[in-house]
Amino acid sequence: MIELEGVPELVDPVMVAAFEGWNDAGDAASAAVAHLDKEWKGEVFAALDAEDYYDFQVNRPTVWLDDGVRKITWPTTRLSVVRVGGDKPRDLVLVRGIEPSMRWRSFCNEILGFAHELGVELVVIMGALLGDTPHTRPVPVSGVTSDADLARTMDLEETKYEGPTGIVGILQEACTHAGVPAVSLWAAVPHYVSQPPNPKATLALLNRLEDLIGLRIPLGELAEDARAWQLGVDQLAAEDSEVAEYVQSLEEARDTAELPEASGEAIAREFERYLRRRDGGGEGGGTFSRDTPPSDRTRPPKPKPTQRPGQDAEGPVAEGPVAEGPVAEGPVAEGESEGDGESPSDSSDSSDSSDD
Repeated sequence: MIELEGVPELVDPVMVAAFEGWNDAGDAASAAVAHLDKEWKGEVFAALDAEDYYDFQVNRPTVWLDDGVRKITWPTTRLSVVRVGGDKPRDLVLVRGIEPSMRWRSFCNEILGFAHELGVELVVIMGALLGDTPHTRPVPVSGVTSDADLARTMDLEETKYEGPTGIVGILQEACTHAGVPAVSLWAAVPHYVSQPPNPKATLALLNRLEDLIGLRIPLGELAEDARAWQLGVDQLAAEDSEVAEYVQSLEEARDTAELPEASGEAIAREFERYLRRRDGGGEGGGTFSRDTPPSDRTRPPKPKPTQRPGQDAEGPVAEGPVAEGPVAEGPVAEGESEGDGESPSDSSDSSDSSDD
């Protein structure tokens, strides 16, 4: 039995989760949850036992000094809560961790146990995949669910994916079987510039989350970081005619595919977001703040047009052909591991981003 002492009664809580590793191209999804945690000063109330779910030879612990005292940080998944005030208060339960190495069913059951005890009304799981999408266009973000009723009421796509999956897909299905409404949001990251960070994809995920739950999210310097990131990639692409030509071909394919979609719906979404930001909103917070991935503006490594994306996510993906089978999302840092992946379907839903 999970006992939550000291956690206040939450108002219409939504659980937002993201996991580092194979379902997190460019660290876009985990950075989105980290941003929420930082801006709203999330207060950690639980951490899963690392011994139960992680292979320490794959996800190694780190040693650090605290006033001369050596301490160890173990790879795990932590849960924090943020109190969001305003005219329409709605609290968030943030789940941020690393894709587990083992016992995925027990891992999901433990997460769902917390969701049940906290009265969570909706679970939103964020992920990022590699796709044939140009960095110069708005980042496509897909919203998918396994619940047909939820797909109709929230204007989402009902997933039809079949194939290898990661912890994002497993947790969504666990929620569905437990009767908990669950949605997955997937951002498509350009495969030719997959190295983290990718603030533009992070921004697109947060914009889509804002639309989904009707909550104004403070963006801080994220929009500026996204513009700086795109400018850096622009400069690198301009230095290589082959890369520039490849990016142009992706732009043409994207524009052709989206021409019929240039309707009033996207304009209406942007206008609604503008009104929310103009009217303002609550930015409550707890007392605990954790470090987030650095928002540096260092230009990413030179893009490689010959690299092909992997089919590594459930739900729609960016336009263009996708190579069969999973492909590594660039170098894997120590403490991360590659897992099984998901292959997206062909259609995608564009999300607004910094270059709109």
